[in-house]
Amino acid sequence: MVQRVLKFLGSEIKGLHQAAYLLGLFAIFSQILGLIRDRLLAHSFGASTSLDIYYAAFRIPDFIFVAVASMVSIFVLVPFLVDRIDKSKERGIDFINNIFSFFFGLIILASVVAFFLVPFLSKFLFPGFSTESLETLTNLTRVLLLSPIFLGLSNLFSSITQVYKKFFVYSISPLLYNLGIIFGILFLYPSLGLMGLGLGVALGALMHLAIQIPVIIQTGFFPSFKFNLDLKEVIDIVKVSLPRTITLSLSNITILILISFASVLGEGSISVFNFSFNLQSVPLSIIGVSYSVAAFPTLARFFSAGEAKKFTDHIVTASRHIIFWSIPAIFLFVVLRAQIVRVVLGSGRFGWDDTRLTAAALALFVVSILAQALVILFVRGYYAAGITRRPLIINMVSSILIVAFAFFLVNLFTTSDVFRYFVESLLRIEDIPNTTIIMLPLAYSLGMLINLIILWQSFRRDFKEFYVPIKETFFHSVVASFFMAFTTFQFLRIFDNIFDINTFWGILSQGLFSGLIGIAFGVFLLKIFDNREINEIWKSLHSKFWKVKTIGEETGSL
Repeated sequence: MVQRVLKFLGSEIKGLHQAAYLLGLFAIFSQILGLIRDRLLAHSFGASTSLDIYYAAFRIPDFIFVAVASMVSIFVLVPFLVDRIDKSKERGIDFINNIFSFFFGLIILASVVAFFLVPFLSKFLFPGFSTESLETLTNLTRVLLLSPIFLGLSNLFSSITQVYKKFFVYSISPLLYNLGIIFGILFLYPSLGLMGLGLGVALGALMHLAIQIPVIIQTGFFPSFKFNLDLKEVIDIVKVSLPRTITLSLSNITILILISFASVLGEGSISVFNFSFNLQSVPLSIIGVSYSVAAFPTLARFFSAGEAKKFTDHIVTASRHIIFWSIPAIFLFVVLRAQIVRVVLGSGRFGWDDTRLTAAALALFVVSILAQALVILFVRGYYAAGITRRPLIINMVSSILIVAFAFFLVNLFTTSDVFRYFVESLLRIEDIPNTTIIMLPLAYSLGMLINLIILWQSFRRDFKEFYVPIKETFFHSVVASFFMAFTTFQFLRIFDNIFDINTFWGILSQGLFSGLIGIAFGVFLLKIFDNREINEIWKSLHSKFWKVKTIGEETGSL
C-alpha cells in the first residue's frame, strides 16, 4: 500500500494542458479547503477585531517567507538545477546541499531576529489596534514565525519536484496546509484561543513540508547540511534571485501597507479585505497560477536550449488559455458576488452587512483577475529566461501606484459625497458603515492593470518572436461571457421567487443553477463560434490526463 502511494506521488506529467488541468484540479481542492477555512473563521468571529488580529499576525512571517524563501524558490533554482543535472546528478545533489545549508541558516536567523522585534514592529505597522490587541498580536505573530521555516524548506524541495515534473506531490501540499489550519480552528482554538489558530497554521506548514520528503528521497536529492559552503554558487543564486526577492517583497509590502491602512478604517476592515482577497484568489490560483506553474519547467528548458520560437509559442498558448478562462470568471464573480460571499462565509457571526461589504470588495478585486494571471505568467517567462531585473522595475512602479491610488481614493471617498454616493450606489452598499475599505481593492486592481500593460509591452520588446493572437480569443470570450452573465442575472431574478434565499441551501441553489445555466449558454455560443480554445480543451480532456505514466527510475534529466 505504501509503495502504491509513493508511486502515485512520484507520477510524472509532461503536457502543458494536462499538467495545468491537474494542477488546476488540485488547486480547486485546495481552494475548497481554503473556503471551508474562511467559513469557519467567519462563523466563529465575523468581521471583528479578533479576526483582524489573526490576519494581521501573518504579515511579518509572510514577509520573512517572501524575502528569504524567494531566494531559493523553484523559479530561481529550476534553471540552475536543470543545468547541473544535465551535466551529472552528483553535481545537482551537491548544488542542493549547498543551497539548503545556506538557506536554512538564513531563515532561522531571520525568524529569531523577528521574534524579538515583533512588539516594536506591530505597534508601528498597525496603529489602529489598542494596547491589548497589540499584545495579542505580538504573541500570535511569534507562533506564526514557525511557518516561514517549514514553508521555506518545502519551497526549496519543490524545485526538485518541479524539475522532475512531480506535479502530484506539488499539488497535494497546499491541501495539507489548509487541513492543518482547519484542525487548529476546530480543535485547538476552543481550548487555546487565538494561539490555537497559530499552532494550526504551523502544523499545516509542517505537513506541507513533510509530504514532499518521500518523493525527494526517491529522487536521491534529499539534502544534507554542510559547513564548507561554496560561496561562489551561493552568490550566483543571490545575484539572480535578489531582483526577484525584492520584486516579491515589494508586493508583500504593498499588501502590508494596505492592511496597515485598513487597521484605521474601522473594526473588521482587515477581515473584509482578507476575505475578499482570498475569494478572488480562487479563480486566480486555478487559472493563472496553474498554467504558469505547468509552463515554467518547459519554458526554462526551451530557453536554456536556445529554442526561442518554442519558448514564445509556449507563452502564447498559455496566454490564450488564461484569457479564455479569466474573462468568464470575472463576469460570473461580479454577477454572483453576493451569492458567493453568502454561501462561503455567511454563517454565525458573519452578518448581512459583512456579506454586502465583502461582496463589493470582491467585485473590485476580480476585475483585475486577468491582469493578475497574465502578470504571473509573464514574470515566470522572464525568470525562465534568467531575466529578473525587468519584472523588479515594473513591479516597483506598480506597487508605488497601488499605494498612491489607495491614499488618493480613500481621501476622495471620504471628502467627495458625489464620488462616495456613486460607488456605494453602484455596489449597493450605501446604507452600511465602514464602506471606505472598498477603495483598497479598487486601488489594487488599478495598479495591477497598469502592471500588465507595462509588462506586456516590455515582453514584446524583449522577445521579438512574441506575438499573442488574442483578438479572436478575446472577442469570443467577452461576447460569450457577456451573454453568460446576462443569462445568469436573469435566472437569479427568476430563482429569487422559487428558492428561499434566506437559507443556505436556497441561496446556494439560486447562485448554482443560475450560474450553470449561464455557463451552458456561454459554452453553446463558443461552440457556434467554433472557438479554438474550447476545442483544444475538449481534446486535452479526452486525453485522460489523470491516467499518467509513472516513471520507474529517474533519468537525471528533463
